[in-house]
Amino acid sequence: MAVGESDEGATGAPTTTTTTTTAKAASKIGEVVDVTMHPLVLLSAADHYHRVAKGTRKRVVGVLLGQVVRGKIDCLNSFAVPFEEDSRNPAVFYLDHNYVENMFRMFRKINTKERVVGFYSTGPSIRPNDLRIFDVIQPFTKESVTPPVFCIIDIRPDRPDLPITAYKVIEEVSRKDGQMKVERSFAHVPCQMGAVEAEEIGVEHLLRDINDPTVSTVASLIKGKMSGLATLTEKLVEAKDYLEAVGRGDLKAHPEIIDNLQTIINLLPNLNQEDLVRSMIVKTNDMMAAIYLASIIRTVIALHDLINNKIRYGDDGAEKPKPPAPAKVVEEEKKEESAKAGESDKKDEAKS
Repeated sequence: MAVGESDEGATGAPTTTTTTTTAKAASKIGEVVDVTMHPLVLLSAADHYHRVAKGTRKRVVGVLLGQVVRGKIDCLNSFAVPFEEDSRNPAVFYLDHNYVENMFRMFRKINTKERVVGFYSTGPSIRPNDLRIFDVIQPFTKESVTPPVFCIIDIRPDRPDLPITAYKVIEEVSRKDGQMKVERSFAHVPCQMGAVEAEEIGVEHLLRDINDPTVSTVASLIKGKMSGLATLTEKLVEAKDYLEAVGRGDLKAHPEIIDNLQTIINLLPNLNQEDLVRSMIVKTNDMMAAIYLASIIRTVIALHDLINNKIRYGDDGAEKPKPPAPAKVVEEEKKEESAKAGESDKKDEAKS
C-alpha cells in the first residue's frame, strides 16, 4: 500500500506544462518521441470511470501497458488501479502499488512483450499529485530506458478534438534564494490514435450496435460535419497564430511546419477555373433538385394522410363506423365457414 504525502520542495509546487507544436527527433537514448493510443485503452478508461466515479468530481487512475521502439510508445492495453485522493489536502493520496505489481505479473503471463509504459488519468487537467504518482509508477519501468509517460484521457462526450493528451517529465534547473534547485514539470508529447486490423474490426462492430433512436440520420450527419468544421477552424486559427508569431519574430520558423503548410496550400483547388465553377454549379443544382423533389413528395404524402384522417374521423373528430359489407360478400363468408365445418366433421369421423 502506498499513501503519498510529500514535503514542500521540488514536488510541492503546482506543476507547469510547456506546449510543443512538433515532435522532435530523439537526440539521446531514453527520450520520448511520441505516443500512440489504441482503442482498447480508451474503452477501458471510460468503463473504469463509469464504474467508479460517474456523477462525481473524482478522477480515476490506471496503468498503461505497451511497447517502446526507438522512443515511440505504443499503449496497447491498460488496467485500473485503486486510487483515492483528498480534495482538501492535495498532498495526500492513496495508490495501491502492491495491486499494480500483482496485476502486472499476471499480465506478463498472458503477453510477455507488454510492459509498463506509463499511467493515465481522467483529469481533465494536471494535478499536483501526478508527479508523485509518476514516482510510484517509475520503478515498474526499470526494464526500459524510456521513462514512463502520463496520459490524460478526457471521457467527456462533448469534446470535439482528440480525447488524449500525453506528457513526459522534464527537469529544469532554477535559481531561488541564491540556491540552485532542480524542478520537475510536465511537457507535452505528440500523441495520436492507432489501431491494428483486429481492433479496427472490433470498433466497427461496437459502433454498429450503438444507435440513438432520438437522433435521426440526417441530424447526426449534420452534427458530424459541424464538429469537423469546428475542428478545422481551430487548426486554421492555430496555424495563423503560429505564422503571425513567426512574422513578428517571437518564434523561430520550423522547416517541417512551413513545409507542411506549403503542401496544404498546394493541395487547395484553383477556384478560378471555368470548368470547376461550372461543375460546382451543376452539382449544386442537382442537389437542390433532389431536395425540391423530396419536399414535394413529403407534402403529397402529408396531404394524403390528412385526407384519410378526414374521411375516417370527420370534422368532429369522432371515428365513423365501418360501412356494412355487401350481401354477396356475406354469403361467400357463410359458404366458406360451412365448408370448413364440413371438413372438420369428416376428419373427426375418420379418426373415430
